[in-house]
Amino acid sequence: MQAAKPSLTAENLACRRGERLLFRRLSFRLEAGAACHMTGANGAGKTTLIRAVAGLTTPYAGSVTRAGTLALLDERSGLDPDLPLGRALAFWAQIDGIGHLALENCCDRLGLGNLIDVPVRYLSTGQKKRAALARVLGQGASVWLLDEPLSGLDTASQGLVSDLVREHCQGGGIALIASHQPLDVPGMTSFAIEDFAPAEAEEEA
Repeated sequence: MQAAKPSLTAENLACRRGERLLFRRLSFRLEAGAACHMTGANGAGKTTLIRAVAGLTTPYAGSVTRAGTLALLDERSGLDPDLPLGRALAFWAQIDGIGHLALENCCDRLGLGNLIDVPVRYLSTGQKKRAALARVLGQGASVWLLDEPLSGLDTASQGLVSDLVREHCQGGGIALIASHQPLDVPGMTSFAIEDFAPAEAEEEA
């Protein structure tokens, strides 16, 4: 039986942080092969939207529907800081059903091969981000939610992220990316989250 094609839909979403309404009336629909770049200043609600789409928070209004498995990249790598990188990734690989060779390939693709024996806590910010990307890549999920995936990366690694997103979508996957930095992904749509910010009268209401 053929698996259903992935999709990701938000309808009239609104989210709050405390008493502040961050955005409202935000809708989009992403089908297989689509990438969407969400821009916005810090504090505008990018991370809040990613978490709502991931199901980690409940929107103030609206709904999210998804078909397909999900991989989330945010500021928390989920890797045990006391373990060597190889063992920390292997823990998740076992849960995700990834073979040893596939894990090695992911590490090699992200330039982590020479860091396998280094404890996670000693990795640089960029190395930790590449390690988190290796886990996303290895999960084989059809829907990627990437929150600031370029943060802390050098120019070469930023280009690699664009390559990974491009290949993921060419393979029929979906990527929703929250980033204030540009990505080079042909055909990618974009929106600014500030365009959905409420007027002052709505916030007061």
